[in-house]
Amino acid sequence: MKLTAFQIMACCLLYCSNQVVAAEKPYNVLFIISDDLTATALSCYGNQVCQTPHIDSIAARGTRFTHAYCQATYCGPSRASFMSGYYPHASKAFGYVSPRSYIGDRPTWAQHFKNHGYYSARVSKIYHMGVPGDIEKGNDGTDDPASWTERFNSPGPEWAAPGNGETLENNPDGKKPAVGGNTFVVVEAEGDDLVHSDGKTARKAVELIEKHKDEPFFLGVGFVRPHVPFVAPATYFPPFLPYSKHILPEKVAGDWDDIPQLGINYKTSLNMKMDVRRQKKAVGGYLAAVAYMDAQVGKVLDAVKRAGIEDRTIVIFTSDHGYHLGEHDFWAKVSLHEESAAVPLIISVPGKQPAVCDSLVELLDLYPTISSQCGLKIPAGIQGKDLSPLLDDPDQRVRDTAFSVDPRNKGNRGFLLRDEHWAFIQYKEDASGGIELYDMQKDPQQFTNLAERPENQLTVTVFKEKLAEKLKDIRSNDLGHTYTSP
Repeated sequence: MKLTAFQIMACCLLYCSNQVVAAEKPYNVLFIISDDLTATALSCYGNQVCQTPHIDSIAARGTRFTHAYCQATYCGPSRASFMSGYYPHASKAFGYVSPRSYIGDRPTWAQHFKNHGYYSARVSKIYHMGVPGDIEKGNDGTDDPASWTERFNSPGPEWAAPGNGETLENNPDGKKPAVGGNTFVVVEAEGDDLVHSDGKTARKAVELIEKHKDEPFFLGVGFVRPHVPFVAPATYFPPFLPYSKHILPEKVAGDWDDIPQLGINYKTSLNMKMDVRRQKKAVGGYLAAVAYMDAQVGKVLDAVKRAGIEDRTIVIFTSDHGYHLGEHDFWAKVSLHEESAAVPLIISVPGKQPAVCDSLVELLDLYPTISSQCGLKIPAGIQGKDLSPLLDDPDQRVRDTAFSVDPRNKGNRGFLLRDEHWAFIQYKEDASGGIELYDMQKDPQQFTNLAERPENQLTVTVFKEKLAEKLKDIRSNDLGHTYTSP
C-alpha cells in the first residue's frame, strides 16, 4: 500500500512525538548500598581473588570513583548524613539514629524524590539497622518513615544459620560456638540464597521493579553483607578455600609506634586474639560474603533489564564506609585510615560515557548530584556538592578536600581532611589527642606518620587551620542548632 505525503508526514510527527515523550520521562533511581564494604574487595577496584561481575557491570557503563569518602566511619551517622544531606557536625546525628529529629521537616534524599511524584521505597538497610540484631528480628531499625511510600524488611538467621560456623574473635582455644552480636563469625551456611536476608532483599527489589516500572521510582536496596557475621550459602565459599591460601596485608615492625593512642583501632589482631589462621579465615569469609552480595546485585540489575528501563534508570552502588582486613593489624571500621574512610562509589547515568574519576568526592554529594541529574531543584540547605560535571568530564574537580570523622564522643574523637597529596588526621578538635600526616603519593599504605617532622610543620599548621575553617563552615547552616567547641 502506497502512503500519501500527508500520511508519511503524520507518521513522522507521531514518531517524533513519541520520542519526545520518551525523552521527557524522568529517570528512575536505583540506589544500591552494601554494608561494611571495602573497595579493595571488588574486582573492578583491582581485587584478584574475589570476582564481582555484577558490580563490575555497573562500573563498565558508569563512572567509578577512586577517591570517595564517607562522612562518618560507622554505619548510623554515615547513613544519617548522606540521606539527610548534612554533615554529622551540622545535624549532630552522631549515633545509631535517624536524622529526622535533628533536621526537622526538611526533606531527606528519598523524601525529596517522593515529594516530586516518585514512588519511593526501601528494601532492608538504608538508614541504620543493627546487624545482626535487627535483621534477625526483621525490625525497622532507626528508619525514617517519612522518606518512603513503602518500606520492607528482610529477616534472616544470620549467625544462627545451619551450617559450618566458627567464631574467630576472642576464641583462641576454639571452644566457643558460633555466637551473635558484632563478632567475627564465619558461617558456611546450608540452603540457598533465599535463606538469608540479602537474598530476600533482592527478591523484593525485583518484585518492586516489575510492579513500578511504568512510573518514576526511587528504590533504595540495602544489602547487609559483608557486615559480620560473614555468612553466605556454602556454594559461595569454594573460590576462597582453603583459607590458608589468603595473603594478609604487609606487616611492618613497630607500625603503631608513631600513631597516637586514639589512632589504634578498636578491633586489632591483638585484642581480638586472632592468630594467622583465624585472620586468613576472616578474609576468606568476608570475600565469600561479598561474592554472595554481588550475586544479589546481579538479580536486581537483571530485573531492570527485563523491565526495559535500563535507558532511564540511574544506578548508584556504594557502601556506608570502608573496612580493615588486617591492614596495620586493624580490623573492621571506625578508624580514619584509608581502608576505613574510603568507600567504593559507582554512578551510572544512561547516556553518559563510562569513566574512572580520581577526583575527591563524598557520599554527601549523592543527594544533590542525583537530584540534579533527575531535573529536581537541589534544596538550598544541604551541604553536599553536585558531581554532575565529573559525570561529563572525569578530569574536573568539585572539591579540594574530602572530610570524614570518627563520630564517637559526640564527634570530638577524630577528624580526617584529605587532599590530593596528604591525609591529615587530627584527634580531638583542639588536637590534644595527637595528629597523623601521610604523604599519599609516596606512602599510600600510611606506614609513616610525618606529623612530628620539622620539615612538615608548616603543612600541619595549614591543615589545622583548614580543619578549623571546615568545621566553622559546616556549623554555619539552616538547622538552628547551637554548637560549642572544646
